[in-house]
Amino acid sequence: MQYLSELEASIRDMVQDGRGVLAADESAGTIEKRFQQINVESTEETRRCWRSLMATTPGLGDYISGIILFEETLGQATDSGDSIVEALRQQGIVPGIKVDKGKGPLALSPGDLITFGLDGLAERLQGYKRQGTRFAKWREVYSLENGAPSTHGIEANAEVLARYAAVCQSEGLVPIVEPEVLMDGTHDIDRHAEVTEKVQQAVFAALHRHHVIPELMILKPNMVMPGKDCRRARPEEVAAATLKVLQRTVPASVPSINFLSGGQGPEEATENLNGINQLPARASWLLTISYGRALQQPALMAWQGKSENETAAQQALLKRARLNHCAMKGEYSKEMEQEG
Repeated sequence: MQYLSELEASIRDMVQDGRGVLAADESAGTIEKRFQQINVESTEETRRCWRSLMATTPGLGDYISGIILFEETLGQATDSGDSIVEALRQQGIVPGIKVDKGKGPLALSPGDLITFGLDGLAERLQGYKRQGTRFAKWREVYSLENGAPSTHGIEANAEVLARYAAVCQSEGLVPIVEPEVLMDGTHDIDRHAEVTEKVQQAVFAALHRHHVIPELMILKPNMVMPGKDCRRARPEEVAAATLKVLQRTVPASVPSINFLSGGQGPEEATENLNGINQLPARASWLLTISYGRALQQPALMAWQGKSENETAAQQALLKRARLNHCAMKGEYSKEMEQEG
């Protein structure tokens, strides 16, 4: 493979014990909704300020090894004038990029969704790489409502994820593969486990067909949980169900499993990650995070769009990252939430 040494170096820099990935790749629509919660208008400047705040948080690199960026961020600068990409490098954080173009209905498959963006992907990746990114992320979404997902939907999404991952590796970028079985609905934890297992089986079969090297990719799956409208599961239930599915589906050669938070609150996501890492029967994977809102929300609430709140917001972000660092080691406790 042409870029084998580059891919291996990126994996070494990203897959490190006690460090995870921050998802800061919100689309224009998503970040607008986040800003509405704090009565801040989403403009290019307010988005730049928020992303600069995160990228320049002192000490963030101790707990975060990579940050997924939105395309707009690659051209933005910090308050000091450095590019945000360069600010991340200075902290030892690997810059990455979201490359999918959003989801829509899968034709002739009611209830199933599919993600767009494969056309021209290789050329886009070449441009992102020149701008300093070293990994990419692509998300496929699976609903459990109204009889979905169908077998056809599962297979179609797996094929897209595998094609994306193959293009990434061929261009020298580590692919983060994100098959998300949504938490929305009334399903119980067994139903979520059943579908998650089918999805991940299909994904790894497709990755194998497309010659994707498992040692040079990262999996970003959902935890196994009951639906939002169902009884909340205890951390030990989530941990046991999640690990059981992973052991049945994920090759041991995959170096890191970076869980998405999937709508969990900040404390809930940390608590569940801690439960997973406290289980003794684990494979060789690193079991860590690629959280977005579950890392950002406390900092966003502290910031409120005001420059005088920047230090407090950075402290809130750093605290959340540190607590998840403890959870990666199975050493988190709820009492830590009250500490400074």
